[in-house]
Amino acid sequence: MKRGFYTIMSAQFFSSLADNALFVAAVELLRSSGQAEWQRAALVPMFALFYVVLAPLVGAFADAVPKGKVMFVSNAIKVVGCGMMLFGLHPLLAYAVVGLGAAAYSPAKYGILTELLPPSQLVKANGWIEGLTIASIILGVLLGGQLIGPKIATMLLHIDFPWIDTGIDTPPEAAIAVIVALYVAAAIFNLYIPRTEAPLQPLTGNIPTLVRDFSTCNARLWADKLGQISLATTTLFWGVSGNLRYIVLAWAAVALGYGTTQASSLVGVVAIGTAAGAVLASMAMRLDRATGVIPLGMAMGVLVILMNVIHHAALAAPFLIVLGAIGGYMVVPMNALLQHRGHNLMGAGRSIAVQNFNEQAAILGFGAFYTGMTRLGMSAYGAITLFGLVVAATMWLIRRWHQRNTIEHREEVERLLAIARSDRH
Repeated sequence: MKRGFYTIMSAQFFSSLADNALFVAAVELLRSSGQAEWQRAALVPMFALFYVVLAPLVGAFADAVPKGKVMFVSNAIKVVGCGMMLFGLHPLLAYAVVGLGAAAYSPAKYGILTELLPPSQLVKANGWIEGLTIASIILGVLLGGQLIGPKIATMLLHIDFPWIDTGIDTPPEAAIAVIVALYVAAAIFNLYIPRTEAPLQPLTGNIPTLVRDFSTCNARLWADKLGQISLATTTLFWGVSGNLRYIVLAWAAVALGYGTTQASSLVGVVAIGTAAGAVLASMAMRLDRATGVIPLGMAMGVLVILMNVIHHAALAAPFLIVLGAIGGYMVVPMNALLQHRGHNLMGAGRSIAVQNFNEQAAILGFGAFYTGMTRLGMSAYGAITLFGLVVAATMWLIRRWHQRNTIEHREEVERLLAIARSDRH
């Protein structure tokens, strides 16, 4: 791997670490201020909002500006969102601003991989990026849980600055102040990301033109016989797993009697399994064989439903590790295949923006549905059952879709697989 790849990994680690710690702190901020549970569930779709709304712009922006600069600006936006949360703006609105920064960050983060590395290293690079991201999720949720815990929160709240009233008076506010420093660290690494030789694509200020361009790219990727399968798979996976992060918190509260700090550790346990699966996939899978992991999605859906029968922490931890490992092993090769097809069909930033739009739209849709059901009194057990059924059934449909493509469009599918196979060398 080139040296710049490790700089990207470092920047991604600190940014993702802060994102996940902030999620736990925001949940506790809403809980401690007496807000309804549906508002805590709404954090997930609010974070996804700008991914969907600004999808036509952020991909073009990532292709028009050096991607290191895009990532620096994105982390600066996240710092602004944290500041808004500290200075009294409603946490849901402030968290949406942090989501704005994340929406701009993602096309640059993944797009630069296709510019910096040859296709033969994409699966391996994705495995390391996803593995590192999952490691940052593990540490992030654990860090967030500890920062709001009584021991560390008390220490942070006793830090005093002479003649300065910071207005930080609660454990979640103290946690958010620490998280700002993590975003600043990520921004510093962003400054050292190398400029690649990939040509920049001019950014038009005409919004209708951007929307039409994005719509064309979206349609092109959905029309591609391999792109559509990988896009459908990753869209479903992230739509469900993005909301499962909060559902695990809610499930741990009712099934195990855990508070926010304890429950956050179980989110980390899922992430441990996902990291292991991602790293294993990066070593064992090939780009031209990525579609072979589709049946794992059906197994993942069944395992999600089986969460309902677990009521002991000793069983919960290994079960969640297996669930995460299956997801990690499935998503890494499909994500690499999607990046490969997107890079061949359009600019790297645009293809990642299309991917983000579809995946975050799924997170937004699932999250809005779960939030609505929570307002109507739906239990965590019911949500888990519904999510598991959706995953298993949809992955079965995607598998049938790919099988039909292989039969009805055999020459085109074989040609696209041959491109992926030749790009390994």
